[in-house]
This record gives sequence, structure tokens and C-alpha cells, in this order.
Amino acid sequence: MIAKAAAEVEGHKFSSHFLFGEWTEVADAWQLKTWEAYRDVSRLGRKTRIGGKQREILWTIFERVGAGLAERKAVTWAEVFGRLADQLATDKQRPYDYSVVDECQDLGVAEARFLGVLASGQPDGLFFTGDLGQRIFQQPFSWKALGLDVRGRSFTLRINYRTSHQIRLHADRLLPSTVSDVDGNSEGRRGTVSMFDGPSPLVTVCKDTGKEAEAVGAWIAQRLEEGCQPHEIGVVVRSDAELKRARAALKIAGARSIELSDKVEVEDGSVAISTMHFAKGLEFRSVVVMACDDEVIPLQERIESVADDADLEEVYDTERHLLYVACTRARDHLLITGVDPVSEFLDDFMKDDQGRHAPSRG
Repeated sequence: MIAKAAAEVEGHKFSSHFLFGEWTEVADAWQLKTWEAYRDVSRLGRKTRIGGKQREILWTIFERVGAGLAERKAVTWAEVFGRLADQLATDKQRPYDYSVVDECQDLGVAEARFLGVLASGQPDGLFFTGDLGQRIFQQPFSWKALGLDVRGRSFTLRINYRTSHQIRLHADRLLPSTVSDVDGNSEGRRGTVSMFDGPSPLVTVCKDTGKEAEAVGAWIAQRLEEGCQPHEIGVVVRSDAELKRARAALKIAGARSIELSDKVEVEDGSVAISTMHFAKGLEFRSVVVMACDDEVIPLQERIESVADDADLEEVYDTERHLLYVACTRARDHLLITGVDPVSEFLDDFMKDDQGRHAPSRG
């Protein structure tokens, strides 16, 4: 629908990727209904600069998108949350007194506004938990602008009960020592303590995908032989394009596997295969992060799709966060593999205070 609307408007050179992002992350997310609202909105997280004339052209396109949705009697999820928020604002009684919101770093504008209205009038009506280092889905925006001001009311949990000291230490090096949001809230990663130790994570650089499958297959077979149950093992890749490499490794390991999706969950007796996005929120005793090749993470398609050099920073940040999420799914054992040349991120992962560990090669 966006492409059709854009085709009807002359005088623009915006890519379909940029138009979709501008619609979903600005116009639709903030539920902007007028040119004046779009003209004045802060485009936090949208690093591509646009001038006044460009905004006018964009709004002409978005007006046509809105008209098309209305004609089809279709609504977006942002509009659903917007309508709910508007309804709550007029109701005298709220459906809940208190709400706990997990994974809050991935809240979108529309959801955050809805929660702000849900808790209005209740000073402690909302309790948020999250990790800025795991933000992989949403563009940053100001919570304060939506009435959710947590400055001075938040604190960082320093004890890690889920991931070994060795895995956490290396994974943390994929991110800055301090991560901040647009409202100035900072989350430091120094001073965190894991409750248990484990073997150091391994990085194996392979000559080709066949050698990688053999290395991963042997590693999984060893974990199973040591008593790790199949459902306690996860194999994670960047995207659907790399799933076949995970399947090949599981075939060599001689283990049954299941591919996770929004409809398929971990099951007993099967090793889980997942993309990094679907692995979020899961936990395994042993994890393999496969196919960490150059141009796979960070994903070359995302780099090539940016409309402005300034957008590269956001792409690299979210790609780093994805790898961080994948690595921290592991409790005890972590193996990272890739075909030479491997991702530039692995240099940071293997860095320590005394120098750099040399990854094994196979």
C-alpha cells in the first residue's frame, strides 16, 4: 500500500525501505492525523535528515496510505492501541490497579502511550523490567513525552543468576560499558556479578560451511554425551537464510531438532533451532551461535538499505544487540562459529584485559 501511494506522488526519491520505516516508526506509531502534527513531531531514532519540503511530500504519501486503510476498513496495531488509549482516557474506572511490564526495552510508541494512560492517576501503577542491551525491535523514543518519566525512580540489577561469569563477561564486550536511552537514563554493565562459573566460550572459524557443520555437530554430540538433554541445547542463527546450516549440523550430531517460530516452542527430546529474534527470552544450558560470517552479522542487506550514512550507527547497534541476545541465551556452554572471514563483532567478543584470545580454526 505504501509503494502504491508513493507511486502516485511525484517529486520524491525516497526508497520503499525508508518510506516503510518513516510510516511505521513515526506517522503510524505516533498516530499522526494532520500535516501539522507530522511537521512538528520529533523524529527520534530516525537519523536520516529531511527538510520541510520533503516532509510535505512524505505527508502527501502518508495521507494516501491512511485513506487506503480507511477504505479497506483496516487498522494497524498502533491504531488499535491508540483507540484503546483514547477509550481508557474517557473511562472513570481502570481495568487494573497495577501492571507489570517485562521486556520493556522493546515497547513501541503506541504500546507505551497505552500503558501510560492505563496507569494514569496511580503513582506506582506500572512496574517495568528490561535490558537496554537487548533492544532489538524498536526505534528509540522519549518515554517522558508519553508521561512515563522513570528518571530517579529506576535502578540496575547487578546479580546475574542465569549466565555463567565467563559467558556474560565476553557477551558484555559486544556492547558499550554504559547504554543510555533518549531521556538520559543510563544502564551500566560494569559491576554485574554472575552467581556461578563455567567454561570459557569458544569461537571456531571454519574454512567452509561443511567444516562448520562438522564442528558444530561434534560439539553438540559431546554435550549430549555429557548428559545435557536435547531440549537444553539451542542452535541460533541470524536469519532464515542460515537455518539450513543449523539443520546440517544437527544431522551430523544425530539429534532430533525443532525449528522455533511464533507458533512452535521448545519441546522435550528436541534440540531447538532458532533465529536470533525468536531466541529472545529463551534459555538453554548449551548454545551454538552459528554462521557468524562477515556480511551475515551485521547483515549486509541492512547496511545496503540505509538511506543515509547516519543510519549506519543504528544498524550496527541493533546488530550488536542481536548477537548479544543470542550469546546470553547460554547458561553453561557457548560455541560461536562462522566461515572465514567472520564477523567483525567477534574481535570484541574475544577481547580481554590482557589481549585477545585467538579463535580456534577448523
